[in-house]
Order: sequence, then C-alpha cells, then structure tokens
Amino acid sequence: MSKLTAGLFAILLVAPVFAAEPRTLRCGRFLDVVSGQMRERVDVIVTGGNITAVQPAGNAKPDVDLSSLYCLPGLIDAHVHLTGDPEHAGYKSLGQSVPSQTLTGAKNARKTLLAGFTTVRNLGALAYSDVALRDAVNAGDIDGPRLFVSGPALGITGGHCDDNRLAPEFHFVAAGVADGPWAARAKVREVVKYGADLIKICASGGVLSKGDSASGVQYTVEEMKAIVEEAHRLGRKVAAHAHGAESIKEAITAGVDSVEHCSLIDAEGIRLAKEHGTFLVFDIYNDTFILEQGLKIGLLPESIEKEKLIGKLQRENFRKAWLGGVRMAFGSDGGVYPHGDNWKQFPYMVEYGMTPMDSLRAATLHAAELLGQKERLGRIATGFAADIIAVASDPLKDVNAISTVQFVMKDGKVYRNDRAAK
Repeated sequence: MSKLTAGLFAILLVAPVFAAEPRTLRCGRFLDVVSGQMRERVDVIVTGGNITAVQPAGNAKPDVDLSSLYCLPGLIDAHVHLTGDPEHAGYKSLGQSVPSQTLTGAKNARKTLLAGFTTVRNLGALAYSDVALRDAVNAGDIDGPRLFVSGPALGITGGHCDDNRLAPEFHFVAAGVADGPWAARAKVREVVKYGADLIKICASGGVLSKGDSASGVQYTVEEMKAIVEEAHRLGRKVAAHAHGAESIKEAITAGVDSVEHCSLIDAEGIRLAKEHGTFLVFDIYNDTFILEQGLKIGLLPESIEKEKLIGKLQRENFRKAWLGGVRMAFGSDGGVYPHGDNWKQFPYMVEYGMTPMDSLRAATLHAAELLGQKERLGRIATGFAADIIAVASDPLKDVNAISTVQFVMKDGKVYRNDRAAK
C-alpha cells in the first residue's frame, strides 16, 4: 500500500458520519394520543427516519408547512390481507397465481399507505407472498406501509385456513394445514423459517370459507397451546381467527396474543380476555360491504347467509366488550373490502361505543402495543419513528375526518403532500 493510499484510508477511518439534516414539520394542530388533547401550533423535528423533538412552533419558516392541517401519528391496521382484493372473491380466487397475488399486494400496499396507514399486520397470504411484499417495502423497491406478516395461516384439514372449493381428485391441502400438537409445532417452525413475523391460526370456522360454520370449533385447546408455546419460544406472537364463543374462550385460555373477529363473544369470553390481557380485534365495518356488494363480486351465497347471521351480533358484542374494559386494537380485515377504505371502520367503532379518541388510540397506541412496538410506533414523540399523517378537519369532532388524509410521512419520507401539489 502506498503512503498516499494509506493516508486516504486513515482519513476514511476517522472521518465523521454525518446524519441527515433535521427538518421541521409545522402542525397547525397536533393530536397527542396519550393525553387526548389537541395542541395548537407545534413543530415536529425529524432527523432521518426519527422524531428528534416536539416543541411549540417557532418563527422560522418550516421545511414542511402543515399549519392548516391536523397532525396525527401514522395509523396502524392490525388485520389486513394486502395480497387479496374483493373482486377475487369466491371461486375467482382459484385462478390467481402466487405472482399475481404478490403484484396485487404491491398495488394495495401503496393504496393503504396513501390512506394514512403507515403500519399493518398482514394475517394470512398464499405461499409467503406477504413476506416478499414486506421485504420489497423494506428494501425501498415499492411504496407501502411497514408490514408485520404471518405467511400462511395455520389450521385443521378442511377448516377455515384450508380450502374446500376444489374437488377431491385435486388433493389440495393448504400450506398452513397441520393436525395435532406436534405437527402444529413443526408448522410454526416452518413458517418462521420462511420469514413470518407472527403466527396466525384458525380456531373457528369462517364466513368466507366453504363448508364450515363460523361458530364451529376447529383447532383444539391442546393444539393451540402447542402453537402458542412454540411461537413464543421463537419470539413470535399468535393471532387467532375466532368467531364462535367457545373458540374465543379456548384461544384465550391457550394463551394467544390477540383474537380476531370475536363475533359471538359472550360474557365469559369478555371476562377471560380482560383477565389474560388478550387483545380483541373486531372488524365491524366489512359487514356493510359484504351484504351490499357480496353477491356482485362473487362471494359464495352461503357466505352471505353466514354474514347475515353474525354481522349485527358482532357489532353489539363489540359494544359489550368495549364497555367490559378489554384491550382493543384497530383491525379492519382489509381485502374483504377495497384497500384504502380502512378508515371506514372508525365511524362504526364510534357508533358502537367508542369516542373518536378511543378509536384513534385503538389504531395508534393500542395497535402498537399489540405489535410489540409501543416504544417505537403509535405516537408523535421524541425517539419514535417519524410516521406522521395530516387531515383537513378535527377527527375528535368527527372521526370521518380520517377520510381526508392530505399528508403521509413514514420513517421520515414524505409519500403524500396534497398541499405541496397546489
């Protein structure tokens, strides 16, 4: 090595690494989701992908002027299916390949992000298409929310997480099928091996599956306990699809971290959820979409009939669970309805018992806690990820304001700024 080369190499070793320059976002109004207060004129200082200060607005011109808007933390939807679309419902989904579903996911990831949802939990996808989607977002290859993904959902042979639409001669078995405790443990290890951030299981039947009852019991307590133990050993949380009252109680007893749908939960199930600290995730908007659009988009008639039986009960049970003091996170089942319409669940949460602030906390603080990210996501505060959205009117007065998202920042990068375009 020459003296010149050695000298340059030494300079490189000691040269400082300069962080991204701080930028100032000026919020006309700023929602503090912890206190529940709307503060006037606040500057948020963003350095790289992080929030480094939150302070009263200064006199200097901000880098991003949101002074006419209401700033909120980026929203979190804890139950979506980005690789699915409602127009691929029923038998039509059998014609979709894995590459097609992955590309569908890329389209829907962008729509979801631009709607103000900067983080989502994807619960169930064909052949690890959601893992590929997450990795593409993380690499910056496509625009999308921060993803926590499950890969294939685990379930019993012939259950909601299998597929009963093909004739027997096809011998089709879904990738997540595992019967018995040890087979279920092995399946947990498999999906973790191939990139799953969490585990989804089917404790009960479902609405959109063929040949089962939404209230029917599927995985046994013994199987679910084995799954939960194995998942927790590997540092993964478990989300349980469960509509029926018995399946909900059994899943909670088995130790799952969240129960999805929760349609027929009873008083004992509410008590158990509160006792165990289990999160409940009710998807109470999509009943409207299914009953209004289901036959047009090709849902099976039996699915429409199942939805008629449980949809209104689910909403009333949402009210009972909320009044019962359980922990709730926002989860909409995006993909049953068109992606980007996730916000439409907020007014239903308010109609059935929450205040607008309660519903927004479910989609920020509480969803972040469910994801194990309460020290990183769900707040606009120093040290948190720079996930910030802004809307045109006060969501505490009318939660439908979330339909008017005009600014979206994720990890310090601006993906939408309608004001700048004018």
